Amino acid sequence: MQTKKPLIMGILNVTPDSFSDGGSYLTPAKAMKRVKEMMEEGADIVDIGGESTGPGSVFVSLEEELKRVVSIVKRIKNKELGIRNGKIRISVDTYKAEVARQALEAGASIVNDVTALRGDPEMAEVVAKAKCPVILMYAKDKTPRTTRKKTGYRDVIRTIGDFFEERISFALGAGIQRNKIILDPGMGAFVSAIPRYSFEIIARLNELKKQFGLPIMVGPSRKSFLGGKVSERLEAGLSASCLAYQNGASIIRTHDVAECRKALGLQWDTN
Repeated sequence: MQTKKPLIMGILNVTPDSFSDGGSYLTPAKAMKRVKEMMEEGADIVDIGGESTGPGSVFVSLEEELKRVVSIVKRIKNKELGIRNGKIRISVDTYKAEVARQALEAGASIVNDVTALRGDPEMAEVVAKAKCPVILMYAKDKTPRTTRKKTGYRDVIRTIGDFFEERISFALGAGIQRNKIILDPGMGAFVSAIPRYSFEIIARLNELKKQFGLPIMVGPSRKSFLGGKVSERLEAGLSASCLAYQNGASIIRTHDVAECRKALGLQWDTN
């Protein structure tokens, strides 16, 4: 069981079609209000995404994604929030190298790439040059946009481990430092439309931790494998987050920052 406190990554989707909160934070005012709420609730990191990659989502042009993401990063770094300025880290959830580059220049410090550097041939160079942490996520699909395919696995952890071996090797070859790599084994449809594989991943996270010795991020929040309607998945998502932490996760990515902190027993000062 882990003893070091996990980091809480709050999700901010500035998109019209994200499965859970699409359209909720499209305007700068609404987005900044949500960022402030998450900071007050104790988020360590805010993960800003300008293009949904879930099942049924649509491609977003580079220009539109830049418009959605970079302005919010600049507003946060310009200290418009009035609380915990300088204490919040900004992650940009993108597979496009130019979005990552401009977001990093604007003040982001982490790149969260759901394609694990496969979606844009220039992404590895951007990350290596910035010397920033990068999150490499396992996904069954080679394209950035996932599907609802019911993929089967003989051994899901071995498959994910083999994937990470190849992706880490690629990242190191591109000049990315090993101590800057964070692993995300994927959840829900990114792994399979069959729910049991996501639960198995959570149960066996320690195997990935032991194999790679790198930080692991897990994001079960509101995912379909939890069952029921999106609005009914809070408790199951919190339980999955707690189990993930106990089994080796260092970062929990969530829509529900305050509830997740309480579930994990994180009571330290957030000021």
